[in-house]
Amino acid sequence: MIRLLVVLGLSLAVAGSAAAQAPSRVTVVTSFSKDVTDPVKKAFEQAAPAFTLEVQNRNTNAGVKYIEETRAKNQVDLFWASAPDAFEVLKGKGLLAKYQINATGIPDKIGAFPINDPEGFYFGFAASGYGIMWNTRYARANKLPDPKEWSDLAKPVFFDHVAIAAPSRSGTTHLTIETVLQGEGWDQGWRTIKEMAGNFRQVTERSFGVPEAVNSGQVGVGIVIDFFGFSAQAAGFPVKFVYPSITTIVPANVGIVANAPNRAGAEAFIEFLLSDKGQEVLLEPSIRRLPVNPATYAKAPADYPNPFKDPSLGSRVKFDPDVSEKRTNVVDALFDQTITFQLDNLKAATKAIHEAEAALAKTDNAKARALVKEARDLVAAVPLSATEAASPEIAGAFTGAKEKGARQAELENRWAGFARDHYASAKAKADEAARLAK
Repeated sequence: MIRLLVVLGLSLAVAGSAAAQAPSRVTVVTSFSKDVTDPVKKAFEQAAPAFTLEVQNRNTNAGVKYIEETRAKNQVDLFWASAPDAFEVLKGKGLLAKYQINATGIPDKIGAFPINDPEGFYFGFAASGYGIMWNTRYARANKLPDPKEWSDLAKPVFFDHVAIAAPSRSGTTHLTIETVLQGEGWDQGWRTIKEMAGNFRQVTERSFGVPEAVNSGQVGVGIVIDFFGFSAQAAGFPVKFVYPSITTIVPANVGIVANAPNRAGAEAFIEFLLSDKGQEVLLEPSIRRLPVNPATYAKAPADYPNPFKDPSLGSRVKFDPDVSEKRTNVVDALFDQTITFQLDNLKAATKAIHEAEAALAKTDNAKARALVKEARDLVAAVPLSATEAASPEIAGAFTGAKEKGARQAELENRWAGFARDHYASAKAKADEAARLAK
């Protein structure tokens, strides 16, 4: 009996020791794909064996909502995503915790954009810009020129060859749309976006769907965040990527969720991301992000973009996350109601405009040209101003609160009807212009 108790005691002691040494779980909600999270998880667990990383993948908007909905019984330690305005939303709702980083060598800004939240609620670990990715084999087969600017994608040659993810489903696409709006102004920005959109073949539900379609040659051109293009190139796909002049370089961020169950693990993860090793992981072919530590670029390939040495990257746009945050839901809903859900009508109007302009190139007609201009203006029109988009009356209807639901539905129905009527009128005018030019 005594021997049995001794053995049992020793077994419990060994079990207790093993439990004490077992890695503690760090839970992160992220919009990043496994191509990013798997290498980071592996490197983090090697560098910090006391912890194991549990990755919960949700798109940016769904991740924000999840953290909001579970705040009373929070089981998440970190939020990790690209969109700075998403972090501003969480910060404004008291859902992020303050932290003072220990990492050194990281500048205050990348271009004109602060790398870290000045109040210490979230931190940039990498940077990204937005641009155009295309499949070179597809382009040759379809005689597509190399695009350089957003306006290039509005040219007739790109009709039905372009893909984008819905900004309501993709935080990175939202930032792309917001960048164009801030870089060109509200009215001209929507004109550019809608003229490009008239050439879209598809609007995907997830941002990953766009580079996958370009890589496979299902579609020729994609509007993407830069690392999709860079990682595809590194993997050997026949693709190219370009930053238009209207783009911005902004940090991808990480922040500790308020009342994180594993605060020590959350801090360790942030410090790892900002360490030399963590920054070097960003250079791996499957990730290809822009490090926020300038020293890391010494280990990058020779052709790797370096925003600390190339001031032209994002220099034309002074991106304001506060402006973006105030109208995020409105911009996403406006895109969906005038583009995503009206794509067939928009494409029909756009195709009619292209055909009318082709006819006018052969036979000029003043009345027909006036009709084409009217058609283009109808396509470009939006049902509200920038001031209205950020107003409490409009933006306040998109808070997700039940009492606001009827107002949101009313606005969305109005915008959809506005788009449908405008596109139908634009098509009719363009068709008439084509007849006059024959």
